[in-house]
Amino acid sequence: MIPRARTRAGVERVIRRLARAHSHKRFVEVNGPDPFRILIGCVLSLRTKDEVSYPATERLFSRASDPAAMKRLDAAAIARIVYPVGFYRRKAAQIREICRILLERHQGAVPDTIDELLSLPGVGRKTANLVATLGFGRPGICVDTHVHRISNRLGWVRTGHPHATEDALRALLPRRHWISVNEILVRHGQQVCKPISPICSLCPVSEDCRRVGVTRHR
Repeated sequence: MIPRARTRAGVERVIRRLARAHSHKRFVEVNGPDPFRILIGCVLSLRTKDEVSYPATERLFSRASDPAAMKRLDAAAIARIVYPVGFYRRKAAQIREICRILLERHQGAVPDTIDELLSLPGVGRKTANLVATLGFGRPGICVDTHVHRISNRLGWVRTGHPHATEDALRALLPRRHWISVNEILVRHGQQVCKPISPICSLCPVSEDCRRVGVTRHR
């Protein structure tokens, strides 16, 4: 039987099953609705596991909870606080520069547009979308390598890069799933739908997956 993953019912079924299978402490529950904390938490989380980045964000915000207080810390101090997040020295410098820009250009507030967020150091499209959606309630879909890979593998989209995937998912997904789909697919990609040799035998949505591009699986 050909999987019907791209039908509305198929998409809804996949999202429901993956949400149940990968229940976890969500990013927004840890970092709250504060756009500044979401922004800094995103920077720290890049290429770092949640069990490392979440406590690091908590430690940093216990020392400085706004851009002015954080800028008073030097980069070395921030690096010591957030260690062992990945690239902690680079991220510490980026965080100080972000705080400087927020204070000098935005009166200490986090901007709410994608373009302004993308102008901040260390902020890519995924981070900008997360801040805009979770911090300001704006509609958007955050697409990283996991979301791009799995959306194509499921057969939801046929795209060559994450930006195109974002556009395609906007057309496909009901708006109520736009914010949640990132965390759901990221968890699935980390635990089951890995880049090389995905664990299809454990996949809760295997009957809805076209396995596009999969040459080897477990």
